[in-house]
This record gives sequence, C-alpha cells and structure tokens, in this order.
Amino acid sequence: MTLLQVQKGSKSFATKNLFQDCTFSINVGEHVGVIGPNGAGKTTLFKILVGLDSLDSGEITRATKLRIGYLEQESDWDNSKSAEEHLSVHSLKPLWELKRLGHDLGLDDSHFSKPLVKLSGGYRMRMKLLELIGQEPDLMLLDEPTNFLDLESILVLENFLQGYEGAFLLISHDREFLRRTTHATLEVEGGDITKFPGHIDDYFEQKSQIRQILAAQAANRATKRQQILDFVARFGAKATKARQAQSRLKRLDKIQNIEIKDLPVRATIRIPKPSHTGKEVLHLHNANLGYLNTPVLTNVDLRLNRGAHVGVVGYNGAGKSTLLKTLAGYLPLQSGELRLGYQVEIAYYSQHIAEQLDLNETVLEAMQTAAKKDVTAQEILNLSGSLLFSGDDVHKPIRVLSGGEKSRVALGQILLQRSPLLLLDEPTNHLDFETVEALTEALREYEGTVVVVSHDRSFIGRIANRILRINAGKIEYYPGTYDEYLWSLQKGMLSQDKNLPEPVDKKRALEFNEKIPSSTKFNFKEVSKRLQAQIKEQRRNIQKSEQTLSQLCLRRDQITQELLAASGVKAGELSKQLGQLGQDIESTENKMLDMMEELEKLEQELNQHRQS
Repeated sequence: MTLLQVQKGSKSFATKNLFQDCTFSINVGEHVGVIGPNGAGKTTLFKILVGLDSLDSGEITRATKLRIGYLEQESDWDNSKSAEEHLSVHSLKPLWELKRLGHDLGLDDSHFSKPLVKLSGGYRMRMKLLELIGQEPDLMLLDEPTNFLDLESILVLENFLQGYEGAFLLISHDREFLRRTTHATLEVEGGDITKFPGHIDDYFEQKSQIRQILAAQAANRATKRQQILDFVARFGAKATKARQAQSRLKRLDKIQNIEIKDLPVRATIRIPKPSHTGKEVLHLHNANLGYLNTPVLTNVDLRLNRGAHVGVVGYNGAGKSTLLKTLAGYLPLQSGELRLGYQVEIAYYSQHIAEQLDLNETVLEAMQTAAKKDVTAQEILNLSGSLLFSGDDVHKPIRVLSGGEKSRVALGQILLQRSPLLLLDEPTNHLDFETVEALTEALREYEGTVVVVSHDRSFIGRIANRILRINAGKIEYYPGTYDEYLWSLQKGMLSQDKNLPEPVDKKRALEFNEKIPSSTKFNFKEVSKRLQAQIKEQRRNIQKSEQTLSQLCLRRDQITQELLAASGVKAGELSKQLGQLGQDIESTENKMLDMMEELEKLEQELNQHRQS
C-alpha cells in the first residue's frame, strides 16, 4: 500500500533548480535513507512533504488520514517545561505508554521530571523521538537525527529504528547508520529525485553499474555516428554512392545521444604538510578540568606523541568536548599543568565553529585570513577546490552559503593553519557523504597529531589508531581498536574496567592453540591418508564454486543487457536483482578464496609429513 506519492514535482529557489519533474512513492513499512550533496534540497523536500513548504508544480497524493511526524534538525521547545509536561500536551498516546517506550530508549523517571533545558542533546533527541511516536504517525521524517549525539545514543536510536514497524524517511550522512537502519535509498541530486531498492551499499553499486552501462552504450553509439560521418565524407559527392550516403545520414538523425549524469563529485582533500615538532606534542599532568568551580575530569595525565591519531569516546556529558576545549586553551585548567611540545601550535574545530565565520567575507577571503603565512595562494585555491569551492564559487559571500557549505569553509580554515596538532570536535556534522569520505582519507594520511571526537563510526574507526575513553570523570586509553571498543560497548562489557575484553587477535591466537595441542602424537600413515582425502574433497569444492561463479556472472551479464532497455518499476527490480547478484558473486569469490587458502595449507602440511 502506498502512503505517499509525488508526481512530476518541481521546486526552485531564485535561479537554483532543486528538482524538476520528479516522481517517487513511499510504501507502508518502508525504511528509506535520503542522501545527496549539501544544498541539493533534502530538507526542503521534507518540508514540502510535511506541508511547511509547497511544490512549484506537480502533485502530492497522500493516503487517507495519513499522519506524518517530522523530526527537524532544530525545533523550538519550551525548555522551561519538563519533558513530562511537554509530552502530555503534544502526544496522543498516554504518558505511561510513552514512559514505557522511553525506558527502552534508555530514559528513566528522572529524565521525564527534569526541565528540558537540563537534558543533554542525546536525551533531548530521545524525548523528541518519543513526542514523534506519541503523535502516532504513519510516516516519520527524520532530518539528521544523529547530529550531536554520542555513540551510545546513536546505538539506542539505531536499535529502535531497526525494530520500527512504521515507515520512515531518514536524512543522514552516516553511512554505517544508514546501512543498519534502511533498506531503500532516495537520492536527491542534480535536479532529480531517484529511488533505489536495497540499502546504501546497493545504491552505490547500482550507481556505478548503471554509469558503466550507459558509458559503454554511449561509446558504442559515438563510434557508429563517426563511421557514418566518415562514409558520407568519403562518398557523399560520388553519384554511385550518393543514395547510400543519404540513407546513412537519415540513420544518423535517429541515433540519439545518451546523457550520462555525473556521479556525486568525489573530493580529494590535500592538507598542507604540518610544521615540524619534537616527539612529544602535548603533556597534561595531574590536571583537573571543568567549568568555574565544577570539575568534569579529575587527575588527568595525558601524553600525546607526534603522529598519534586519537579517537575520544564516552557518553554525552562525560567530558569529551571539555577535554578538547581545555587542550585548545578555550577553558583554563582548574589545577595541574599543560605543556605543549617544541613548535607545537593547535588548530581547534568546534561543533559550532561555522557560526563564528565573518558573513561579509567571501570563501576565498575566509580561507586566506586563516591560512598560515607560508601557505601559498595555489595551496589555498587547491584546498578550496577540494572542498567543492571551485571557479566563481570561491567569490561567494559567506552569508549566502548553506549550513554544510559554511562547515566546509570552517574546516578549510583549520586545515590551512598547518598545525601539527588538530583537535576536531564532530567535524563531520553537516558534511555530505563525499566530503566525509575525502576528509577521512586525508586525515588517515596526515603526518601530524589528531585528536577527534565523532559519532560517525566509519569515520573515527578508520582514522584513530588509539582510543581514549572518558568515563566517570577519568581518562584512560582503551587497550584495543575502535571496533573492539564498539563490540565491548554493545555487549555491555564496559561497566567495570577490570573486565575489559582482550583484543580480538589474542582471542583468535588462543583459539588456534587450543585446536592444535602441542602434545598430540601423530600416526603418519593415517595422517597422510586423511590429508590426501581432504585435498581431493577441497579441489572438488573449488571446482563446484568455479562453476557456480561462472553461472552467476553469466546471469549478471544477461540482467545488465535487460536493464539497458528497461525503465520504471522494471528497471528498479532489475537493479535490485543486479545488486543481489553482485553480493552472491562476491560471497562465492570469498568462499572460493578461503577454500584455496585451506587447500594450500593442507598441501603444505602433507609435504611436511612426507619430508618427515
């Protein structure tokens, strides 16, 4: 059953065309991720669907008595009221039922009785979500719900959305969050709105496949056009060939050009090389950190060495931002000592740094103002371009930029300082997929020291080589990777520090040693016979896998050809089949590689026994 359908919808602002003649539908129970570059019109689309804005042309058809709930990035609440008072007024469900749901979201009775202003961002988000649920919507619109949330809050929200039986549209730049919560993707980009079946990985695979198909088709038609033109040029003036030339010119008119729309721009951020420092970049010794007379972190001892990439984790309100503000010098120490290493200068990206930009400056002027003196004009232009400000865009005044564009300017200002120590507090908020991906790659290769707070699991997991955990007013290094920390958190293993799990590689080593006891006595004849049988069986399995892989690839090629001639619903179904075949092919290839590795081990073991 269709809840909502947009038919030939168009929307423009001044001279900018957001989307034109777009058609899509949302069905009962669908979980749809909404993606696209900053400024493409995602939030505008939400406002149109909820009735806060309207289409320039086109039609929206809604199911009878459709209720839509809208979770905005910023909403006006009366913060003087308690959550309990607010929910009683704005929800259709009884308060006791909302409280029961709230407990599943990690809320307790004290959260409901507090004034909203006293709640952290994570708990306010949960209250807003409860308000949304209390309105009993058939369709929820969630606009960047993970912004400013800590990892724990995101996991709670993620778990809720995975089990949610209603339909929702979710705007997010967090790829991992979308991967875990949605099973369709709505792309708002380049004047189009296109719905793709499958989760976010399927979307990127389908986009790549469709572009390759269209590119091959366009190249083939271009070749045919050129062949006809060459024939006409050679024989058009000859009476014996004139009729054939005219016939081929008519064929040329029928060959249509194929328009291949560009994929989202893939930025490549090149951070200017940081200035040289000594080995120790920063030392915080026996320090208390906090606001006025209220300590947040106590007895802190922290050393940062050159090249360390540190991910800071902990609950909202645990003190992550307090730590970064203190290291940056924005908060004075309550006690203790903070020493910077030789030639160390700090660049600090705060959550609200974009609000501090001079609105009267242009993009280029803002970059030039912040850049270190030895950064060249070309380096400034290069970085501006890598942040998607190219050509005349660098001369735009800051005041006309979108929130995401302002965030990119602020990020550029930080990166141009050539600082050997970057302190980044939620740098991916308001950035689109491609910019986040480019920033991730740039920071991975950055030679300086980085301390980063982020709720984006993929981002922090690929950047950080050390994890700094803040818990109960204390700071400690977590003895493992970010993935191991995340696993421990999900399993509830971090409530007691003494029970921290061993790193995964140690566990695997232990398991391996237990499977092959050193004291085992071998019967060489029986062992050789057993190994030969296993090798024979493994070769048969590999042969079967090769046959399966060949059949899957043949089917993939057939569907690819069918997709070229398909459109509408049929094209969507074929794209979904193509995505599933891609997963099956990858899975079969991985299994076959595992079997080949196992075969190699068996053959090596047999050779060792024969040599013995």
